[in-house]
Amino acid sequence: MQFKEIIGQERVKQQLVQTVKENRISHAQLFLSPAGSGAVPLAIAYAQYINCLDRGETDSCGECSSCRKYERLIHPDLHFSYPFFASASVKTAVDVLDEWRNMVLGDPYFDMDIWRSKLDAANKQANINIAECHDIIKKLSFKAFEAETKVLIMWLPEYLDKAGNALLKLIEEPPANTLFILIAQSQDQILTTILSRTQIVKIPKLTAEEVTGYLLHSSGLTEHQAIDYSFLADGNLIEAKALAADTQNDSSGTFTAWLRMGFGNKVPDLINFTDEAAKWGRENQKNFLKYGVNYLRECCLILSGAEELVKLPPLTFETAKKLSMHVLTLPMAEAIIGELEKAHYHIERNANPKILFLDVSLQLVKIIKFKTLPAGTQYIYN
Repeated sequence: MQFKEIIGQERVKQQLVQTVKENRISHAQLFLSPAGSGAVPLAIAYAQYINCLDRGETDSCGECSSCRKYERLIHPDLHFSYPFFASASVKTAVDVLDEWRNMVLGDPYFDMDIWRSKLDAANKQANINIAECHDIIKKLSFKAFEAETKVLIMWLPEYLDKAGNALLKLIEEPPANTLFILIAQSQDQILTTILSRTQIVKIPKLTAEEVTGYLLHSSGLTEHQAIDYSFLADGNLIEAKALAADTQNDSSGTFTAWLRMGFGNKVPDLINFTDEAAKWGRENQKNFLKYGVNYLRECCLILSGAEELVKLPPLTFETAKKLSMHVLTLPMAEAIIGELEKAHYHIERNANPKILFLDVSLQLVKIIKFKTLPAGTQYIYN
């Protein structure tokens, strides 16, 4: 894995390269990032750069013996640790190393749900157990086979629980030329004793432009679809890829048209929309409702006078602005969001989509056309 293969994160890449050039590599680093931001490929590329035999100014060479082994994740001085489902045949992370390598080599952007699907999870809970901690201590006590620096990349140390205390001494005083890279998504769920012994490297979520560019380059989406999916994914490339696998059309145009039908009390059109939406399939229906929630939250920012915080693309922003100025009020937007969130909840639980979308459509008429808010909802203004 080379830095040039990783989407975005230019500032972080420069920061990591600079630590190597200035010989100030912290022995224990915590890569803290939201899901789908590329922390795993960044960690691998960083380790590869450190051990590259002919490193360049900004990246590893990709051709030396060390890089070739890193590319296949088979370097003897590169170790991984991650949550797994312990059983009689799976006692440590090494027992599912082949599954891990195949997943990372196939696509280094993944989350716990994707990893779980690669394993026999049954009804077990994933964790990094005490046996795995002891195995880490054992592996890192050996001398390096080839590289100058041994590297352990631990994905999701949040799953360590109290077993992680067994690693404290090793993390604080590791053997010479040993690098720990912990990749976490939630700082609050990591043991404070481990947190205090690491240097935090914050990795931001990807920008909308970076996700849009990736979708346009790697899939057959139109520009409008790529922009919509990027907005919906909110910097999460895993989510963006999942959305790109769907077949739904322009979300912003469809959603705003739905709102206009409600404002115009066009019941026949709403019935036709309901019939069409019922054919989309559950995942597309969920994505559409999720888009609507995010879109209306941006409208709430406009209504609150915080236009500079709105993340909508220009054309969609202009439509949202007109909608907010002439149709919606803040209480109405909040009420519709509530209806969409309830609909999303019921779609996940296999509600009849035709009945569900018709009900939400009629709620839109009540809220937008007749300005009738759901019973019990109160709005207090100063």
